[in-house]
Amino acid sequence: MGNRRHERIPAMDYRQYRRARRLVRECCNYDNGQCMALDEGDGCVCVQSISHSLLCRWFRVAVLPLDHQLETALYHRLESRRCSECGALFLPGSNRAKYCRECAARVRRRKEAERQRKRYHDSTHLGTEKAL
Repeated sequence: MGNRRHERIPAMDYRQYRRARRLVRECCNYDNGQCMALDEGDGCVCVQSISHSLLCRWFRVAVLPLDHQLETALYHRLESRRCSECGALFLPGSNRAKYCRECAARVRRRKEAERQRKRYHDSTHLGTEKAL
């Protein structure tokens, strides 16, 4: 136990707890409220489904990454930002990031379409400056 890293276990507010409870059902060890990993024949309630903190290591490693926004809110509070498009929390890859992954792709497509539309318009329509 000497070389085991001490992790800070984050506490959740009620809304985060409800989101985590919905995620618990995605765990491969979850079976009708019971945890198969802790089960030794007599049945053991899933600790993550009744706790307001992240106690289950399997849940933290395998299930929580399914909800990026919840994971960011719990583990990366200081480094996280709000998306300019949708307002969701996200972990930026650089200091210039403004959008979450989903919105970044959508904004990039929209801006590229606008750029192509302008380019087409400028190349096919003779403006006043081109006519002279």
